[in-house]
Amino acid sequence: MLPSLAPRPVRLELPHATLLGDLVVPARAAGIVVFSHGSGSSRLSPRNQHVASSLQQAGFGTLLFDLLTAEEDRAFEARFDIDLLTRRLLGAASWLRREQRLHDLRLGFFGASTGAAAAFNAAAELGSRVGAVISRGGRPDLALPALSRVQASTLLIVGGQDWPVLGANERALADLPGPKQLHVVPGAGHLFEEPGTLDEVAGLAVDWCRQHLS
Repeated sequence: MLPSLAPRPVRLELPHATLLGDLVVPARAAGIVVFSHGSGSSRLSPRNQHVASSLQQAGFGTLLFDLLTAEEDRAFEARFDIDLLTRRLLGAASWLRREQRLHDLRLGFFGASTGAAAAFNAAAELGSRVGAVISRGGRPDLALPALSRVQASTLLIVGGQDWPVLGANERALADLPGPKQLHVVPGAGHLFEEPGTLDEVAGLAVDWCRQHLS
């Protein structure tokens, strides 16, 4: 197990916005995972931070960043503007490519809820540059036109008690053309607050990245 790494605060200077992020890059990182949080959340999401910590311990870099500025986040409709969130995720991927230490690392996305829709859209746009997409309680129904263009290996993780989202993910699975898997976590709801369920998500994410992002 690698020693715990303190995140480095970064500022992503993107068109029309400056966004705050937390970057961790272990020595000899096998790849880097960009997190796309759900509506009403931020880079400080404890659930995403939990998964990110497990990925870091496994030797993967992570970037958690705010998809919206503070002013934008106060506008409820911006939280569900998937096109805007997608542009921000593409902007983060472009920022990573401009960073000397990071541009050669294989890229992955971890999306939660509405953030997963933006991850699917961004992966479709970037094609083979994305090695893995992981969706936790994701909303692929908000990115249906993009699913057939996602080349990355895709893992869909859904809580067994999250019935509407489970149905949406089951339908989306058929549209994804690349390597794919749907994993249902028994007893888990949409937020994976039940004991042990988030640890299962983290373990699944690490295994998927080891297979498809290294």
